[in-house]
Amino acid sequence: MEQKIYEIVKLLSDKKAQDIVVLDISKLTIIADYFIICSASNVQHVKAIVDEIEEKEPVHILRVEGKESFRWVVIDFGDIILHIFHEKEREFYNLERLWIDAQKVEIAAL
Repeated sequence: MEQKIYEIVKLLSDKKAQDIVVLDISKLTIIADYFIICSASNVQHVKAIVDEIEEKEPVHILRVEGKESFRWVVIDFGDIILHIFHEKEREFYNLERLWIDAQKVEIAAL
């Protein structure tokens, strides 16, 4: 699992995604084991990140939602769900606050 997370985070970092956060939600829900959350400064940046993830597909993608507007794109890898936000949407929805009980995974430790 750590290798999968590392590969996704590496691609996000290479595309200059901002404020990358990994949350372990495995003890809180059955929908996934991890959320990866990041921001982009504009719609074009969100699209560039999504395009890179889809092109490289570091982990098999099950589903992608949000490509109509590129304001909040969710990429479902099964046990990992990636949220790519335009920074204003990230601030508004504040998933980190909603999942406050989730354990934050140190990216440097991966």
